[in-house]
Amino acid sequence: MERTPSVLGLADDAGTSSQVRDIVLADPIALLEMAAEIAHGKGAWPAEAVIRGAREGASLIAGADLVRVRRAVERMLLGRDVDLALEWLNQTGVLAVLFPELAATVDLVQEEGRQHKDVWAHTKQVVKQAVRRPEVRWAALFHDIGKVPTRTFTDKGVHFHGHAEVGARMFDRVAQRIAFDRDERRTIRFLVKHHLRSNQYSDTWTDSAVRRFHREMAPHLVDLLDLSRADITSKRPGRRKQLLEQISALSDRVDHLAAEDAKLPPLPGGVGVAIMDAFRLPPSRLIGDLKRALEQAIDAGQIEPRREDAYYVAWLARSDLVPGLAPEDARLIAAAGGLPDGTPDPSDPDREPDDHDGDPDRPRDGVLDCAADPEPHDH
Repeated sequence: MERTPSVLGLADDAGTSSQVRDIVLADPIALLEMAAEIAHGKGAWPAEAVIRGAREGASLIAGADLVRVRRAVERMLLGRDVDLALEWLNQTGVLAVLFPELAATVDLVQEEGRQHKDVWAHTKQVVKQAVRRPEVRWAALFHDIGKVPTRTFTDKGVHFHGHAEVGARMFDRVAQRIAFDRDERRTIRFLVKHHLRSNQYSDTWTDSAVRRFHREMAPHLVDLLDLSRADITSKRPGRRKQLLEQISALSDRVDHLAAEDAKLPPLPGGVGVAIMDAFRLPPSRLIGDLKRALEQAIDAGQIEPRREDAYYVAWLARSDLVPGLAPEDARLIAAAGGLPDGTPDPSDPDREPDDHDGDPDRPRDGVLDCAADPEPHDH
């Protein structure tokens, strides 16, 4: 297949519209190649005649090869002027055909009384600001699609509660139309679902909360923090600086705790005595076995390291690992220690249902511990 001729610099006349239309009829992927040229075109914008010609063939992109679609869109996404290319897709109608979830964000008000602050404008800016790594830019493109079905108006303003999880489920349907490989799809979905997490950080977070955040976000932590930085579009320099410093503080604290944890044993020194006292056990090989079970659970990310003795005793009681422990005693001991932090509660109404529509291979990511939307004007 020959490379699509350049559309930048073409004359604004009927001949150009006809030429563009013929190119698209021959190969609809040319629409996306034109967008990629704009994204890499140093700020150049094609003539109106190019838009008219492309608009006539926009519907044909629906039948294009999915692998070629993904490659062409990704090339566009990695361009410096990707925001111009995205707007060109919108104006030509390609966006509505290929990604109707994104087209629905055009003119979707984020703040009452500020029509220009719509979700589409925000999305274009976030994609442009994102680091040029494919998964991060794909996630930036879809990170706010969940705002369309979740928008509500109250006397306190516009809200999009739960839009991150809703957006992740919407992405499952998008991914069925784009030829992502399995790892790409999982990474992008994870980033869309959790893109608010770092926004919730403050210096009041306990070390335990920071460790839980690190454990749950790994191995996507670097991508997630970079997406969070890109998601800051406030025009107020002071607010922008504050949010960037907040993300950097979280990153530094994660690194610090990880370095400290590498130097320390995972269990507190007195946990063996606490196990014997709680379960009325004599010194024996069983105590060592129970401690090893705790260490294995820590390694697997099921429980946290360096917590209080009652935390580990409660986990053992809940896990039915102590021979001869009566069910009532197990419930009392578990209640005294509390549920391990980070364990999803099946009764949580915000938990993503396992039978949701979409990709059956998607990861079960658990529950967002801190997924309240930040105020709209902070973005």
